[in-house]
Formats: sequence, structure tokens, C-alpha cells
Amino acid sequence: MSNVNKPVTYAFVDSQNLNLGTQRMGWKLDWRKFRQYLNDKYNVSKAYLFIGYMIENEQLYEYMHELGYLVVLKPTVDVQSNDKDTNDNDENIDKKDSDEKEKSSVKGNVDAELVLYAMKEMPNYDKAIIVSGDGDFFSLAEYLEENNKLDSIMAPNWQYSSLLKIFEPKIVRLDKLRRNLAYHDRRRKNQTKQK
Repeated sequence: MSNVNKPVTYAFVDSQNLNLGTQRMGWKLDWRKFRQYLNDKYNVSKAYLFIGYMIENEQLYEYMHELGYLVVLKPTVDVQSNDKDTNDNDENIDKKDSDEKEKSSVKGNVDAELVLYAMKEMPNYDKAIIVSGDGDFFSLAEYLEENNKLDSIMAPNWQYSSLLKIFEPKIVRLDKLRRNLAYHDRRRKNQTKQK
């Protein structure tokens, strides 16, 4: 089939939103199948994958690149969250609450990068696909729609932001495609059969 009359389509993938959104529903996305799906169904020539950078994940980034994603890495920071007000009396704070409030986590928010790339690449594509259910992309989706550039918004599941509801006709829920896009660990299956 010829791609001559098909629009040039780019996908902008919020990897964390997609990954966590599918896992919350009890399944794991097969990234190879997903890239193939974007190509086959939407003629996606470039799929930008936005992900927080951690040195121990170098192999993952290389693997995603091999699958055909253009990997955009965002530096991550260790976040020490402490919700405890400095004026609080220590006697009033339960030890368990204190432990829960002081947690260290890694933060690599990719929202700004995704919007930046979607805007700076805009002259190069006819249609864009936003892969995220995050309401932070409402303004981007609105702008793309106003410029007749929004193809679709792919949300990992039904729990996408209510801000995106106005784009309902363009929302593709990936949980409905689970059968075709789920990762199956064949090695684990084979090990189970051998036992």
C-alpha cells in the first residue's frame, strides 16, 4: 500500500503515563507491538518517546531506540518530599505519618519536553497523536485541534483526565486494545510448562 496520499503523522508518547496507566489495569504494554500499531494503523513516521533519564536504564533507552522510537531523555531529580510544616509540634505528629510524609522518589516530568517537541516539529507533520491521558496536555491538544493537526489522543485506560473529555471523538483507549498490544513473557510461560 502506498503512503503517497497519507498524512505525515508524528506520535508524542508520555512513557510514564502510558506505562503506569496500563500496569494499573493489570497488564504490561509490548512496546514493539505498540510501535508497529502506530505505524500500521496511523502511518506514524516518527514516534517521540519522552522518558526520565536514569543511568541504570541505559539498555532500556537503547532498546526503545532499536524498536523505532526517538527517545527524548529528561534529567531526573531525587525528590525528598516533606509535608511537615516547620511550625508543627513534633508531639502532635504520629511517627507513621511522619515516615509517610518524608519519602524519597525520582522525578522526571516530561510534560514540558513533549509540548516543546510537538510545537517545534509542527511544520514537519500533518497530524499528531498525543499518547497520554494527562490533563496537562489539554492546551496542546486544543491548539493542535484548532490548527487541524490533532489526529487522536491515546489514553492508557478509562481513567484519563476529565479535561480531555471534549476530545472524546478523538480518544483511543489502549485498554480496549489490550489483546493486541499486551506483552506476554514467553520465557516465563515455557518455564511454567516445563515444571
